[in-house]
Amino acid sequence: MSEHRKWSRAWLGAGLVGGLASVLVACTTMGGGGSSAAKWPTQADVVSPSPNFTADGLAALDAKMKEAVDKGQVAGVEYLVFKDGKVGDFKIYGNQSVGGPPITENTLFRVRSMSKPITGVAMMQLYEKGLWKPDDPISKFLPELAHLKVAPNGGNDMDHLVDADHVPTMRELFTHTAGFGYGLSAATAVDRAFIERSPMGEKDMAAMVKRVAEIPLLAQPGTKWSYSIGIDVQGAIVEKLSGMTFGEYLKKNIFAPLGMKDSGFWLTDKDKPRFATVYQRNNETGKLDEFPDPDNRSFFRQDHEESGGGGLVSTAHDYSRFVQMLLNKGTLDGHQILKPETVDLMFQNQMPAGAQGRPWGFGGSLSGPTSDRSPQPPGTFSWFGIDGTWFWADATNKLGFVGMIQRRGNGGPGGVNFQGDSAAAVYKALIKQ
Repeated sequence: MSEHRKWSRAWLGAGLVGGLASVLVACTTMGGGGSSAAKWPTQADVVSPSPNFTADGLAALDAKMKEAVDKGQVAGVEYLVFKDGKVGDFKIYGNQSVGGPPITENTLFRVRSMSKPITGVAMMQLYEKGLWKPDDPISKFLPELAHLKVAPNGGNDMDHLVDADHVPTMRELFTHTAGFGYGLSAATAVDRAFIERSPMGEKDMAAMVKRVAEIPLLAQPGTKWSYSIGIDVQGAIVEKLSGMTFGEYLKKNIFAPLGMKDSGFWLTDKDKPRFATVYQRNNETGKLDEFPDPDNRSFFRQDHEESGGGGLVSTAHDYSRFVQMLLNKGTLDGHQILKPETVDLMFQNQMPAGAQGRPWGFGGSLSGPTSDRSPQPPGTFSWFGIDGTWFWADATNKLGFVGMIQRRGNGGPGGVNFQGDSAAAVYKALIKQ
């Protein structure tokens, strides 16, 4: 059995059928051994008492996050909440691995699909330069994708393919409505083709796009939200439009100006001591089993495409700087990454008219009406990674949250719901202005 197929089956066994999640690894070496903590935010930047959050509310957040570590649901957790540029809470509990060294501010985490908003910012920088428009066909930049076929019957009839009624647009690519599959489950024949042909395992962007072009769409473009390889395809477009490799582009235009020195796609041996281990709950024993990275997508070998959909490694510190840049309408420490009106576009629903699916901006999910289960204000920009990391950027309250764990799937019956429980605690703690 191929490594890719073993990996796909492991995902299915973890209960990920239906497919939200991530793909893996890509370019650019880490920038040094932990120097990122020199800039905001650090634990020393916590403002106490907080002017924005009640002490009891933050204590409840801390207790809930620590509970997951104390009960063995995760090896460790690191998280920050910040409002108006002031850190209200920055806590670390537990270890990088079970029985291993403690998590620190410099611990490296696989952020997986939290790579997607960063790819979105790269695309929006090129949008500001007038290099693409939302209604442009993607074949304008990648001619290989000009003549796509569609598998009828929900992506299951591979024997009676039909022509796509139009070339997917850039908007559709951004919002996962272009019709592409992903291969994160075997739920459709199209997704099984992604598993078999493994576009994300190709050596570079050109080979990845060529492979994607060979696999039918699972729906007509613009009709249905389906989590997809579309953001990896965006990485190839960044390369075409910039004349740089994707990783070089991110380093020069996002990571370096934002001081995200520990964010990138490739690791070296010197990074191993601070690289957290991924686990998955064993449903029979209730314990955590190590969930190794597949050999064909190692973070330590530069032999596969640079995955804009799920390849980044980062720290809680670095990703918090990225989120704060978004909350600042595109700037941080005097560096303008995007114009304010461009960030506004990212935070607006960009779903094509008539398409079925959730609200989606240029780069991330948008929350709907506020509820007990989703206390963030409507339009809050967020996403997560399959290995457990999560974030949100609440423009209404100028509030950001970044959480880091390394676990596939949930913590079992009664386990801490990191995304839901953290949001509930944060908004209960929030002091209304």
